[in-house]
Amino acid sequence: MPRLRQYPEVRRSYQTEGMATSLSWPILTRYGPCVVDTLNPAERSRRMALIRSKGTKPELFVRRLVHRMGYRYRLHAPELPGKPDLVFRRRKRAIFVHGCFWHRHPDPACKIARLPKSRPEFWVEKLSGNRERDAIQLAALENMGWRVLTIWECQLKEISELKENIRAFLEAE
Repeated sequence: MPRLRQYPEVRRSYQTEGMATSLSWPILTRYGPCVVDTLNPAERSRRMALIRSKGTKPELFVRRLVHRMGYRYRLHAPELPGKPDLVFRRRKRAIFVHGCFWHRHPDPACKIARLPKSRPEFWVEKLSGNRERDAIQLAALENMGWRVLTIWECQLKEISELKENIRAFLEAE
């Protein structure tokens, strides 16, 4: 049974209806087969509300790494476009830590950036909107004279390479 401790209503539906009856048959859309969502809209909304924009695991990992490297920074400067995750004011540098799924990592080797099979028209519009907003915020920061580094979630596996990229970014003139 899936991990459902946080969602007692969902757990009850699994227990009462049984796993086989709670899942719907695939529906054919113009994009191909798609599985119907197993949660009702209220449950899906509650679950999506749990997704954070600050203090995510990838962000905390990068923050700890940068701190161990000896650099000091500020978090989420509200006066800067996009509220960068790490801000180095004296150096005029900013670091964004992007989730590959939510920001549509353009690297074809990244397996995290795949599109969901359910409601693809919604997800394409939403996630491409995120990318467009990211590009606008990046351009606005660069117009203000800031240099920006984007760290993708899938890049956190190679710690030594990540350290070198951060050090080169922060020490460059």
